[in-house]
Amino acid sequence: MKYVIALVLGVFFGAVIFAAGMIYNPFISKQKLSPITVTDLQTITLAFSGVSTENILFTNDGRSRVDTYPEDVPELWERPIRQTSAMVTVMRDALNRPAGIGVKISSLSEKTRLFNGEMLVDSVWYVYLPGKGAFFVEQVENYWGYFKEVVYPAYRSSANTWKGNWLGDVTFGPGALATAKVTGGSGKFDGMDMHGVESLSVRAWSVARGPVSADGRLTIELPPVAIPGEE
Repeated sequence: MKYVIALVLGVFFGAVIFAAGMIYNPFISKQKLSPITVTDLQTITLAFSGVSTENILFTNDGRSRVDTYPEDVPELWERPIRQTSAMVTVMRDALNRPAGIGVKISSLSEKTRLFNGEMLVDSVWYVYLPGKGAFFVEQVENYWGYFKEVVYPAYRSSANTWKGNWLGDVTFGPGALATAKVTGGSGKFDGMDMHGVESLSVRAWSVARGPVSADGRLTIELPPVAIPGEE
């Protein structure tokens, strides 16, 4: 019996040491500021809600922490898409006015490397702005900073919640400078090759519900000769 207890304790403390080493690994560098944040080129900034129930539609496998919305939306429980989520949301401009519709599909990436500080998600956006056109966004996102500074502290809290003010870029690639690939699809964006970055602002997070108060933002850097009068 004592050997069983020793084995259980060994596994437990081994898991604790592994988790601590992963969380506090000094060799994991923080994600750098995106060059789009300080660009001199013209940009388009679009905001959206990071809370599932504040969007038009949000769905996943039905077993995830984040609830689907609305309640009767089909769930993505089939094996090939079980690790995928889909969202339809209203995109808002800098004055918080509805500017268009965004559709985002995200899947957990097989390239995730936790010891490298890479908790990766592959995602694509289709954004339609009435009267202006549409564009596609292809990106790899890294949620390591989000997990380390928001999710992990929530689990450590006796209340199973986190409150604060976390802001970070989640775009990790495929651009060499941690930018997303943006391709114009129609209208004034037709034929444009652009760069973009997605950022996330979180103020409250719950172990039971996931994001409670959060907003996302897409910033698209336009080519040097782009759409007159757009900001």
